[in-house]
Amino acid sequence: MKLMLFIAIIFSASMSVHAAQASDKTKFTFEDLKNLAKTSAGKPYTPPDVPVPELIDKITYDQHWKIRFKEDETLYPSGEIAPVQLFYPGRYFPEPVKIFIRDSNNLVQEVPFSNALFDMPADSPAHALPEGFGYAGFRVMRPGMKPDWVSFLGASYFRTDGPQGQYGLSARGIAINTGMSEPEEFPRFSAFWVGPAENNSEDLSVWALLEGPSITGAYRFGLTKDNKNAEGHVTSVTANLYMREDVERLGIAPLTSMFWYSERDKTVAKDWRPEIHDSDGVAIHTGSGQHIWRPLNNPKLVSTNSFFDKNPKGFGLIQRDRDFNNYQDDGVFYNKRSSAWVKPRGKWGKGAVQLIEIPTKDETFDNIVAYWVPEKPAQKGDEFTFSYDIEWRELDPISKELARVTNTRQGLGGIPGQPIPEGVNKMVIDFEGAVFEGLDRNSGVKPIVEASNGEIIEPIGVYPVVGTNQWRLTFDYKQINENPVTIRAYLVNKDDKAISETWVSDATVTIK
Repeated sequence: MKLMLFIAIIFSASMSVHAAQASDKTKFTFEDLKNLAKTSAGKPYTPPDVPVPELIDKITYDQHWKIRFKEDETLYPSGEIAPVQLFYPGRYFPEPVKIFIRDSNNLVQEVPFSNALFDMPADSPAHALPEGFGYAGFRVMRPGMKPDWVSFLGASYFRTDGPQGQYGLSARGIAINTGMSEPEEFPRFSAFWVGPAENNSEDLSVWALLEGPSITGAYRFGLTKDNKNAEGHVTSVTANLYMREDVERLGIAPLTSMFWYSERDKTVAKDWRPEIHDSDGVAIHTGSGQHIWRPLNNPKLVSTNSFFDKNPKGFGLIQRDRDFNNYQDDGVFYNKRSSAWVKPRGKWGKGAVQLIEIPTKDETFDNIVAYWVPEKPAQKGDEFTFSYDIEWRELDPISKELARVTNTRQGLGGIPGQPIPEGVNKMVIDFEGAVFEGLDRNSGVKPIVEASNGEIIEPIGVYPVVGTNQWRLTFDYKQINENPVTIRAYLVNKDDKAISETWVSDATVTIK
C-alpha cells in the first residue's frame, strides 16, 4: 500500500497516519530560506528549547542506538535511489530539529515527530518523550535499504562513509572561534528541507537553516553517491551566511577528525595497536599550484597553524595510510576511514587554511579541525556566500608529476654505533610516486630542507628504499629554544625542478 502511495503522489515520501496530508503543503523556495536566515540574523538569538531535558538525558549513547526508524516509514523524497530515515533525539543530540519534505515544485510539508515512527526496546526511557518533540537529524540509505552512506546528526555536523564504506571524520556547516581561549560556538542546523536532486549528477538535495548566537545561514547540499570523477561520494555545498555578531575567527568548510598517534611518535600512547587516527595529515593545493603535506600531531598544548594563501585550489584532512597491518583494528577499521577534500568553487580571495590540533589521551574525541579563514574579518551585518564540493575520497588528488609523502617517522639522532648527540632527533620521510620510475642514486635527486627556530644538521640523506618504489629523506635537527622547529622539505631533480610535494611540520625534540 505504501509503495502505491508514494508513486501516486507528486513528491515521493512514505505516508502514515502520522505524516502531514497533501493539503498541508506550502510553497517554499531557497530564496525564502535565504530571507528567513537573513531576517533571523537581525534579531537577538534565542537558544533552542529542550522541553524535557531531564528525560532526554536518560537516553544514553547505548540506548540511543537501540532506537531505530521503522523501515516501512522510510521517506522517498528523491525516489528509491536515496531513501531517507530519521534519527531519534538523545543525550548527545537533545535539541529538536524540524524535517520537511520538498517536491520538485518546491511544495513542502513537515514530517511531525512521533514515537510511533520508531522501534525501541520496551524498557527505553524514550517511550515517555512527548509527541511533537522533534528529530535529531537524518541519514540517507542505499537503494534497497542497504547501509546508509551519509548522515546529518548533531549541531551542524555531517559525514559520509566514503569509498570503503567506513565512517570516520566529519564536516561541519561552519566553525566559530575554534581553538581560541574563549569557548567555541557551535551553531546548529535547526531545520532541513529534503527533496529531489536539483541536477542530473546528484542523488538528493537538502536545504538547511543554520542558527547560532553569532551567525545564521541558508545552506544548499547536493548529495552524490559514488561519483567516479571524485572516486567517492561528493557533497556540494553553497553556504549563504549572515553575521548576527562580530566573529574573530570564522572557519569556512570545516573538517573535524581524530588523531591520537601514528608511526611518527608512538610514545604518546600505551595502546597495543600500532597507530590510531581517522586522518594522518592535512593536504593543501595552493592558489599558486604548490602541493603541501602537513602530518598531524597530538600536541601537549592546543596548536594553531595557518597556511596563508589566495584562491586555494583545495585542502583536506586525509587518511593516507591504508595498510591494515599498521592499525591491527578489525573493529572500527581505521585503514578504511574516508578522507575529505574541499574543492572551492569560484575565487575565495585571500585568507588561510588553518589547522587546529588539540591534545587527546584516547580515540573517543575529535581533536583535529581544518578550515578556511577569510582575510576579511566577519562583522555584524556582513553577508558571505561560499560554494564548494567536499570529495570523500581515499586519497587527496595530486599531480602525477609529484611524489606524495607516505610516512613520517621520528627517532634518536646520530649514527648507530656512535655516541648519541644531546638534544638531537632524526626525521625520516618516505615519498612515493611514478616520478621516481627509472631513477637511482646517480640520477641527481636532491633534497631541499629548511628550518626556522632550529638547525638542520648535515649530512642530509636521500635515496631509494630497497625493494620498494619509495625514496627516503633523512636528516637530524635540533631546537634553538623551547618552541618547536618549523621544517620544510621537498625533493628536486637534477634540473632543480620539484618532483615531490612539500612536507611541512612543527617538530620538537621529543625522543631522548
